[in-house]
Amino acid sequence: MQGSTAEPRWWSYLVIAAVIYGIWHLLSVMLDSIALPTPLTVFFAFLKILRTDLLSNLLISTYRIACGIALAFSLAVPIGLLSYEKQVDSLVTPLIYMLYPIPHIVLLPVVILFFGIGDLSKIIMIEIIVFFQILVTTRDASRSISRNYIYPMLSLGASKKEIYRHVIVPICIPKILTATRISVGTAIAVLFFVESFATTRGLGYLIMDAWGRANYPDLYAAIVSMALLGFGIYLVIDRVEKKVCRWVYV
Repeated sequence: MQGSTAEPRWWSYLVIAAVIYGIWHLLSVMLDSIALPTPLTVFFAFLKILRTDLLSNLLISTYRIACGIALAFSLAVPIGLLSYEKQVDSLVTPLIYMLYPIPHIVLLPVVILFFGIGDLSKIIMIEIIVFFQILVTTRDASRSISRNYIYPMLSLGASKKEIYRHVIVPICIPKILTATRISVGTAIAVLFFVESFATTRGLGYLIMDAWGRANYPDLYAAIVSMALLGFGIYLVIDRVEKKVCRWVYV
């Protein structure tokens, strides 16, 4: 039986935030460099640009990354679950082995050529990279299911649809959501890269623009905003997992 999973208390986040603040402030004082402003300076810069262009760019970045992850999830999960069938897996395995090792970020110029410099190319770039992360985990989870879980259902006359609904999906969904949660970090990194290339909107653009102007408080404010975006998405997925996979937290 799987053990219960302890949920972090709200104060534990405050403790970690305080530790990060303390280390950041200490490094800023020790280095005494304009390249590393104090957290308080960055906080005031955050409030300043929040009233101008930070919020709109944050919403744009949120839209791009949410669409990219959702699209990757909707494509990778069905293919990965169907890989339980040997016929499907015989096609999916070569696909993974041949395409997954490729550094997909190098496809950005090609994606821009076909889909332009707007939101669509950035969403597709995030989707391509996150897709394989979720697919590999889902496929491995479905292939590792023991036939001992399937035979009792077959003896009761269960259809293939019922087997997927009552056995395969419930077993795989915790691993699928874990893979999705892990992919958030990758998606944020890809988001920064695609928004720093041929665009004038998004948090990635704000970071590169502030860096080019040597405006370091604004630079760190935009970086913190991107970190908070990833943190928020992570919490949303975590909350979904607690609703969908209640047996894990019993």
